[in-house]
Amino acid sequence: MHAKPTPSSAHLHAHHKGDAKHTHVTVGRSQGALAFALSLTLVFAVIEVLTGFLSNSLALISDAGHMVTDAAALGLALLAQLIAKRPPSARHSFGFGRAEALAAFVNALAMLAVVGWIVFEAVHRFSAPQQVQGGTVFVVALIGLAINLLVAWLLSRDQESINTRAALVHVMGDILGSIAAIAAGAVIYFTGWMPIDPLLSLFVSVLILRSTVGILRDSYHALMEGVPHQIDYLQVGADLAAIPGVLSVHDLHVWDMSPGQPALIGHLRIGNLRDWPQVLATVKDMLLTRHGIDHVTLQPEPHD
Repeated sequence: MHAKPTPSSAHLHAHHKGDAKHTHVTVGRSQGALAFALSLTLVFAVIEVLTGFLSNSLALISDAGHMVTDAAALGLALLAQLIAKRPPSARHSFGFGRAEALAAFVNALAMLAVVGWIVFEAVHRFSAPQQVQGGTVFVVALIGLAINLLVAWLLSRDQESINTRAALVHVMGDILGSIAAIAAGAVIYFTGWMPIDPLLSLFVSVLILRSTVGILRDSYHALMEGVPHQIDYLQVGADLAAIPGVLSVHDLHVWDMSPGQPALIGHLRIGNLRDWPQVLATVKDMLLTRHGIDHVTLQPEPHD
């Protein structure tokens, strides 16, 4: 008598005919753009940090701070995308796609900390104005703006990843910071009015805060296995209950296994278990066409 072979991890994770099409692996996203953007940002971040302190400009220092956090954000984004490409394992049966949401959440928290520091320093400078080298600020910020625009263009080509969008929020904040630094440098150089430096820093901080809160909310929702925003949970339940042969629905859960990959599990009470194959086929077709849910696991229960 032959013993049954022990199933392997790859065999247990296999998708057969009729199963969901995705394989729990994030594919199709290029890391080349992220790596190039990271290199550009790191090099100029060092230059801008040094110049910001030498010129004593808060607007330039805040822009430099943005670029430093941008480098960290891009590094996390790159690492998360590499991790997300790993196949499911015996320890992580859903794969590693949620690493992107985790990196986005960390990036958003880091951006909140940077905004807090800028606001604190700006308020302090209103009461104790400091001399700023306007010409130096203008030139360096102009170069920074060109680099940030290039990095933003590279990142904007991948809007499917919440993690890349989080990194793009950092860069967009940096673009605003560069514009503010350019304006501050010009005003100080031509008029000598120093309060413009902390004033524009506060303005940029408010704009960045709006985008950061949005990314924080979306990444938190994904990490907490919330119902995907594009799916109406109550409507899904109603559509399931309306399928011929289905008497009731309970223990229903809908969530994103990774961004853009919704899954559903639940129990269906049906009138006759012999009708289950036809009911299941109808249910899966309805969920895919009406709600975009491909990964479906349902348990049939008899009427009594």
